[in-house]
Amino acid sequence: MTPARLTLLLGAPPVPRGSWAEEAVLASAAALRTTAGRGAVRAAAEPDVVRTPAEPGAVRDAAERAERIAGRLRGEDGVAEVRVGRDGFLSIVLAEPGEIVREIVEGRPEDAGAPTAPVVAPSAWPDAPLTWDNPGFVVRYAHARAVAVQRWAADLGVPAAGFRPGLLTDPGERAVLRLLAELPGRAASREPAWALYAERLALAYHDAHERAPAVPSGDRPAGQVHTARTWLAAAVRDVLRALIGPGLPDRV
Repeated sequence: MTPARLTLLLGAPPVPRGSWAEEAVLASAAALRTTAGRGAVRAAAEPDVVRTPAEPGAVRDAAERAERIAGRLRGEDGVAEVRVGRDGFLSIVLAEPGEIVREIVEGRPEDAGAPTAPVVAPSAWPDAPLTWDNPGFVVRYAHARAVAVQRWAADLGVPAAGFRPGLLTDPGERAVLRLLAELPGRAASREPAWALYAERLALAYHDAHERAPAVPSGDRPAGQVHTARTWLAAAVRDVLRALIGPGLPDRV
């Protein structure tokens, strides 16, 4: 299960909550809003109803709808838990948040909610200076690092196949996954702020890259964890390319 797939089931994008260091939680107000689309109908199994919190029984009705939606979601693969708040809000816990990476790498970034065409011009940021104070350097270097990981992995014998999303457990990696989970919500927003998002994703990836190396060091053999981290790098690379286009460098 991924945020993009949940969007189809709920009729609107769920929103990541918390740091995701311990659990990957997505919040949804699907039971509170007017339903629209087949996904919402499948989840709620009832016709459109316009409610406001001020209406008598609105909170109770929302909670009842939320329980019905939760019951359906609990039967979906990849959903570890669904908690229903008294106000009708849903907290959905993903069993394997790293499945977002598979969705991007095996499919297309737009499958996970990324734009179908570039939305940020490379000229949005200055080329210089090549320091961490320049968001342009941060983004370009993140892309170059993610590309370099693919070269290093091939040279050091990191298996390309056998991706196991459950191995992406480092807090730095989980922070990247949380940002990738924002894609459907940003795509549906009137003000997605894609340039700022690219900067945040790049910074998070730099942290993950340094905390949890994607390739083995010294005489250590390559393992499945390195495969998972190589896939994570590929997902970041693909999303940055989707946002910015072909102007990103492979080397800095």
